[in-house]
Formats: sequence, C-alpha cells, structure tokens
Amino acid sequence: MVDIQLLFPDEYLPPVGTLEADFCKLQELLEDHVPASVLVRLDEPSSHWLAVHYVPDSATIRDKMLYALTRNLLTKNLGSTHFADTIFATSKDDVTPAAYAAHKRHVAAEAPMSAKEKEMADVREAERQAGGGAYEGSRGRQNHIGTGVGLNWTAEVEDAVKDLASSSRNRLVVLTVDPATETLMLSNAIDCTVEELGEKLSPSEPSYAFFAWPQEPPYTEIVFIYSCPSTSPVKHRMLYSSGSSSVYQSAKQLLLGARVASRKIETSDPKELNAAFLRTELGTSNDGSRSGTPVVATETKAFARPRGPAKRR
Repeated sequence: MVDIQLLFPDEYLPPVGTLEADFCKLQELLEDHVPASVLVRLDEPSSHWLAVHYVPDSATIRDKMLYALTRNLLTKNLGSTHFADTIFATSKDDVTPAAYAAHKRHVAAEAPMSAKEKEMADVREAERQAGGGAYEGSRGRQNHIGTGVGLNWTAEVEDAVKDLASSSRNRLVVLTVDPATETLMLSNAIDCTVEELGEKLSPSEPSYAFFAWPQEPPYTEIVFIYSCPSTSPVKHRMLYSSGSSSVYQSAKQLLLGARVASRKIETSDPKELNAAFLRTELGTSNDGSRSGTPVVATETKAFARPRGPAKRR
C-alpha cells in the first residue's frame, strides 16, 4: 500500500493451490474503496511475478493519482525483468480466476489488424510458402510474383484450347486452377459473343480465358484473357498472376498455325469486357487493323550545374 507517499507491505499470503485458485483470496484481501498493488508469484516459471494494480473507481482522486504515479516505480525498483505480466483492475470482478483466464486469452490472441495489414500478412505468408519456408540467403528476397509458375495441363484443357484454332465462330474457353495441385481445370467451353464475355467470367474468383474472335477480312483471332477480381483471395491472386505468362506461352505452342493475339488482356472487373475494351487493349481498329500512337523520342538534356555564388572583390 501507499501512505504518506511511501510504499510498504501490508499483508503476505502464502500460496495454497494453483495461481488461479489462489486468486479467490484477493476478494477478501482487497477493500472496495482502497487502492492496492498486489505482487503474485507465478506457478511457471516460479521466478517470475504478476503485478496486480487495483484502483477501484470509487477511490478518491488523490489516491488514483498517487497510485498512477507509483505503479511503474514499484516494478522498476524491484526489477522489471522479474514481472512477466501486469493486470490493471478497477473492481474486484477484475481479479477473479475467470477474469485472469480471460486476461491470458487476450494477451495470447493475435493483435487486431486493418484490412490492409491483413492483406499484407497474407501476401507475406504466401511468399513464405512459395519459397518452401527454408532460409535461402539473399535469394529469399526475390519476388515470387511474376517469376513464372508452370501449371499442369490436363488432356481435357489441351483439347479445348486446340479446338479454338479451327473455330470459325465466337467461342470461349474458361480455365481455373486447382491450388492444391496447381493444375489447370476446364471450367467452361461455350459459344459466346464478345458482348457476353463479362457474364461468363466469375466476378469473385480469378480465371484464365481463351476467346476465339472472328475478324474481317475473314480470320479468327484468339485472345488470352486473365481476369483477377480485387475481391478474390490474396493467395489465389498470387497463383494466377505468377502463372499467367506460362499459360499464355504454353497455349501459343498448342495453337501453332493459329492467329494468337500478341497482347494479353488483363482485367480486375470482368464486366468491362466488350468489343471496345478488347480493341483498345489489343491496339486494333474496328476493321481489325493495328493502330497506335508512335513514341516520339525526345532529346535528353545534360544536367545543368547551378552557378556558385559570386566571388567578393
């Protein structure tokens, strides 16, 4: 207790049972309106202590201020390293076995994170799993996104993609990835107009799509589409993002002789897919011819060093 700004021991109780069981004794030891600091030896490890600072709401303002100023001084003078935990109680209900158990669960629980922090934690965990969890020296800093993950192709997927080479009508092949086996799965293979593309792709899960798009003069262009909605899980976005290049290159090998668009279409909102969007992304006009704005080279000027201050005469 604190009296005349001096700390002195008021009472000592030897342990009888476990720490949780001995907590019941605090109900008799503490008074309703008198603050006190209680030092409790832990069961494991026995060299550590628990500091209980009890300042009831009904205590006087002077006592509240006095204990607020001395509580850190108490543990500091006794050695802060000896205290494994601290409890701040404002009523006897805060020093019951049930309250202490709830306090330990709260301390052991993960700290709350914002949506952005949670997303970054998921990205770090996905990168750790992609690296196998083993220490790789400086290679551990490499970016796993975009390094090219070779996905497995089933015979069904290969046949569906190959059939697009001989298609003379609008046709869509939608592929998904089984995260457990990193295998491409055929989700859908249907006739579909360019204006219906947004309705055929999932608005919440990533997917790959190959679209056979008839053009004029008569030829069919096969367009690769990578759809990755922003609401999809982070691990799935990483897997699809790192595998998109290998899927595109593998499909070009399967479609030898067919006309495959030289540019990939990427979108985070499948609803924006239509003829105008594809032409803009592919750099083509309404008649199928390529268009674009030439890049004008500009002369790079040398850095002009500023003049120094004028010399005084």
